[in-house]
Amino acid sequence: MSRRQLAFRHFARSFLCAAFATLTKAEIHGRENIPPSGSLIVAFNHLAHLDPLLVIAAMPYPVDPIALSDLYSVPGTGLALRAYGAVPVHRDQVDRQVIRRALNILRGGGVIILAPEARRSVTGALERARTGAAYLALKSRAPVLPVAITGTDKILSELKRLRRPRLTATFGQPFTSSHYAEDERVPRVKRREATDEIMTHIAQMLPQEYRGVYGEFVS
Repeated sequence: MSRRQLAFRHFARSFLCAAFATLTKAEIHGRENIPPSGSLIVAFNHLAHLDPLLVIAAMPYPVDPIALSDLYSVPGTGLALRAYGAVPVHRDQVDRQVIRRALNILRGGGVIILAPEARRSVTGALERARTGAAYLALKSRAPVLPVAITGTDKILSELKRLRRPRLTATFGQPFTSSHYAEDERVPRVKRREATDEIMTHIAQMLPQEYRGVYGEFVS
């Protein structure tokens, strides 16, 4: 990572912290659960485009977000993603290059943030997640830090009413998956089991109406 990119990441985090503090009533819970260093996969539920920005603002150090390549064609957004050095991933495609890059980041002690659902929820509740986050966790053996987000889906409607929207980001306890497999290829069944494990950790921190298809997993 170049000095310019690192400087931009620190600037972006400071700017986002100020923006959320000024324009919203954002509450961050469980900061004490964020490991001070080491490889980490930060997995969050996806309600709005601002979700990863809230996570970046809440983290105490720079992270590597995985973002849909579609966003790189959006004016302004694409420029910011390139300057930040986000990892682009193509929707509905298995991109070996992206996987290698993400694994190299994790094996080098870096932090990846991503939404296992891979898209914004249509209903506002958890949808059946894809297995990418679980695959990275199983291959790298990096711990997963679950994050439950609420309120970001209402940001624009609240700001239009000149109200500061209430947002929450709750960081749970980091955990290592119990579904590791000796098979280097990581069988599909193990990826699905590990995915459901990640999403259950997120669902446990969400209100009932946000749990969606993972509500049945929560005791």
